[in-house]
Parts: sequence; structure tokens; C-alpha cells
Amino acid sequence: MKTKSMMLVVVLLLFSLTSLFAMTAKTEKIKVYGNCGQCKTRIEKAAKSVDGVSQATWNGKNKILTVTFDSTKTTTMKIEDAIAKVGHDTENMKATDKAYNALPGCCKYERPATK
Repeated sequence: MKTKSMMLVVVLLLFSLTSLFAMTAKTEKIKVYGNCGQCKTRIEKAAKSVDGVSQATWNGKNKILTVTFDSTKTTTMKIEDAIAKVGHDTENMKATDKAYNALPGCCKYERPATK
């Protein structure tokens, strides 16, 4: 009887923890400008460097970064800031001219007009 009770407690605990994580895990899509495979590597690495980000995949064809993160640890703005620091503009953040100019030639995308 004790074994069944213990198993029930463990199952309920695991279920509760899984539910809690599911509530804080968030997936967002962010427009990030870039051109090539080097851009993809740099953008994904910058996004993953932010505490709380568990997954980041950039699609070079549509320029969309799909990122999964713990919403109790970070925000999309913090992720976009990290990406801008390595030279890539997003919908909401513009990289500094210094960061953009430091990109290799093949990575120099056409910068969107400033709002």
C-alpha cells in the first residue's frame, strides 16, 4: 500500500512540474535580417546565449527566428537585443552601425528603413 501511495505522489509531482514548465515555456517568431549560413549560426548562437532560451532556429528564406524560452527568465526584447549586438537588425531593434559593419561581406543584408 505504501508503494502505491509513493508512486502516486511521484506521478503527481512530475505532472505538476511538467504543467508548470509548460505554462512558462513560450515560443515566438521574430523577424531577423541576415543572408547566409554564417548569419544563421550567429543569430541562433546569440539567441541561445540569453538565459532562459532553450531553442532557436532561424529560417534564412523568410528571415524568421523561431525561439522557445522560459518567460519567467527572459523576454523577446532581451533576445532581440542580444541579436542586435552581433550585428543583425530585428523588427524592434537595430544593430549599431559598428556591429553591422563588423559583419563579413556576405552577411551584409539590406538594412530596413528606420521608423
